[in-house]
Amino acid sequence: MYEMRLSELRRYSTIIRKHIIEEVYHAASGHPGGSLSCADIITVLYFDEMRVDAKNPGWEDRDRFVLSKGHCSPALYGALAEKGFFPKEELLRFRHIDSYLEGHPSMKMVPGVDMSTGSLGQGISAAVGMAIAGKLDKKDYYVYVLLGDGEIQEGQVWEALMSAAHYKLNNLIAFLDHNRLQIDGNITEVLSPEPVEEKFRAFGWEVINIDGHDHEQIINAIRKAKTVVDKPVMIVADTIKGKGVSFMENNADWHGSPPNKEQRDKAIAELDKLLAEMEGR
Repeated sequence: MYEMRLSELRRYSTIIRKHIIEEVYHAASGHPGGSLSCADIITVLYFDEMRVDAKNPGWEDRDRFVLSKGHCSPALYGALAEKGFFPKEELLRFRHIDSYLEGHPSMKMVPGVDMSTGSLGQGISAAVGMAIAGKLDKKDYYVYVLLGDGEIQEGQVWEALMSAAHYKLNNLIAFLDHNRLQIDGNITEVLSPEPVEEKFRAFGWEVINIDGHDHEQIINAIRKAKTVVDKPVMIVADTIKGKGVSFMENNADWHGSPPNKEQRDKAIAELDKLLAEMEGR
């Protein structure tokens, strides 16, 4: 049964990666690289872990998710569509002038989006506020937040991390999409935030390091995070930018560049092949 569950999660991750490619291709705009790298994390959250209801997106007792690196909305939109929050056909209108699926997610426009994000560094601050509210209201929901490793060059991130530790927010679980690339290249060459694990610990967080493309490790990390009593948890997920599409992997050029038709066709063919292998075709 457990292997079937992992197999299903791998299948959803691949489907979401297909959605990502189609979204940015049809928009001729968007951020495929970082969306592909965080697809497995988002898949586990929405299809295995989080307590959400597509028929009642504003359910008071739901778990919350904040995409702090809001430019990677194609991954979030793909998961929300597969989960039933809105029709999958809407994904092909991503970033179109008359679409509610904007380049950065809007909580006012998109069912299932818990916080509008886009200005890097601000999402984690909002997540801290949500977690504090949960404590004050004596609610049992968890707040999950996903950060980019280029994003943590923002000073506001560290103010938020310090606040979360101060208030002992063990209902806050963060993921760092540690793919080591940002729009201008390697994070260590632009403005190095390393060593990230030591810095998070110094700011009072419990730190767990995992392979961010291993669904079982993601599941186990969340389970372990929920046993931590008096501090927030940062799951540092080592990932590959552009994961799942051979010519996009570990290439910073795909941070914010959409594929042309030939590239789109090649990417979809690779992902279709993966799906076929999973399904024994």
